[in-house]
Amino acid sequence: MSVDILKPDTSLREAFLAMLDDLDAHDPENAEFYSAARADFEAYVQGLHDEERGLNLPEGYVPYSHRWLVDEAGEIVGIARVRHNIDTPFLAEEAGHIGYDVPPTHRGRRYGIASLRAALAEARQLGLRHVLLCADADNPASWRTIEACGGVFEREFHSEHFDCLVRRYWIEP
Repeated sequence: MSVDILKPDTSLREAFLAMLDDLDAHDPENAEFYSAARADFEAYVQGLHDEERGLNLPEGYVPYSHRWLVDEAGEIVGIARVRHNIDTPFLAEEAGHIGYDVPPTHRGRRYGIASLRAALAEARQLGLRHVLLCADADNPASWRTIEACGGVFEREFHSEHFDCLVRRYWIEP
């Protein structure tokens, strides 16, 4: 499995929208997170670059970096997000530093691990020494990915925000 880890780029519009089509068809809850890309892709990508620089952040947001994993066929097979800090109560308790997604048609091929490793590499570049990851307890693929990348289980709790059980992990990138 060979992937390139890239910063969001408008040249990847078709690949990104194909990934979004996959999410819309098979995982609409996660598709919503990326839906703004459909209306104005260039503005969406610019917004991701602004977020990385800490510009124009919505209330309660912190700077974060996005990385897209692109395979040999030019398809986006994973997305990694790294928050530069978790300096809000919600982030520190329920969201953590890192999020990642794999489009449904690419799941089960270890792209989750590749996405998390890309996020951990970015966390190292940012100087983060310990990163928090949270995963729904009913998503064993996610928490097994975290564990495969060295995540140390801290605890499980009921999230009021997400209304589900959440598992917390720490990783040293």
